[in-house]
Amino acid sequence: MRVFQSGFCWPSLFKDAHTMCKSCDRFPRLGKLTHKNMMPLNPILIVDLLDVWGIDFMGPFPMYFGYSYILVGEDYVSKWVKVVLCKHNDHRVVFKFLKENIFSRFGVPKAIISDGGTHFCNKPFETLLAKYGVKHRVGTPYHPQTNRQVELANQEIKNILMKVVNTNKKDCLWQSMLPMELEYKAWWVIKKLNMDLSRTGLKRFLDLNEIEELRNDAYINSKIAKEKIKRWHDQLISRKDFQKGQRVLLYDSKLHIFLGKLKSRWISPFTIHQVHSNRVVELLNSNSIRSFKVNDHRLKPFVEHFSCNKEEFILLDPHQA
Repeated sequence: MRVFQSGFCWPSLFKDAHTMCKSCDRFPRLGKLTHKNMMPLNPILIVDLLDVWGIDFMGPFPMYFGYSYILVGEDYVSKWVKVVLCKHNDHRVVFKFLKENIFSRFGVPKAIISDGGTHFCNKPFETLLAKYGVKHRVGTPYHPQTNRQVELANQEIKNILMKVVNTNKKDCLWQSMLPMELEYKAWWVIKKLNMDLSRTGLKRFLDLNEIEELRNDAYINSKIAKEKIKRWHDQLISRKDFQKGQRVLLYDSKLHIFLGKLKSRWISPFTIHQVHSNRVVELLNSNSIRSFKVNDHRLKPFVEHFSCNKEEFILLDPHQA
């Protein structure tokens, strides 16, 4: 309005005004993460049973008999959940859990998915997985959707414990409610054989012939269901393509815990060092020495400040021309 009131006008006036407002330093730092900031869904499709496991710690819970943590492991296909009690949440507990409850009972998996905690991301743990040929997939910070299936199992276990455990610390016998076989009435062995050996062998042979067809049907049904979820998720998001060397703003997720009324939720600017195929972006600090990885849904393109290009024209007197 001030430009019009001053009597100035040029062909790209409104476009330049829009660019100038977007390049304001405070404008892009406002707002929260919404569904539009999300990135296209990347579903995980697994074919065979026990090939991919997700692991996560729950706790700390009120200590009773020295136990304060729960280590949860879940198969991504069968949804089978394995739970053990822990006194500590360190890598030694994870070693023992994998060797005694996963590798020795169900075989060596192809991949394990976890968060980026120090109990999962350390040199001894990586050495153990490399020894058995297991790939380790790690979720980025503040992005629990990577290991969402185990998070849902954690929530289900938490809901069960909240129903059956007293809130009084002296009567908090939560560890007596595990393992989960007591809740789901599932037993490792049966007390007596319920059919003769010939019928058992025949049934086993028929099950082995049918298992491949059932596995293919389960894969197709899972693929169709996840495609529907992906279409629903992706229809309302805004597309963002990041390139190497681009400057971006990073959403500070810690403000969800430590609230600040007037604090900006977007910090920056950072420079993109590398863009990976799994929606992970590697950023460089302001000193351009150390890099760290984040999920790209917490990033926003940084618009450079509006710059005016000054050009001088020599106007001739029309009478002299």
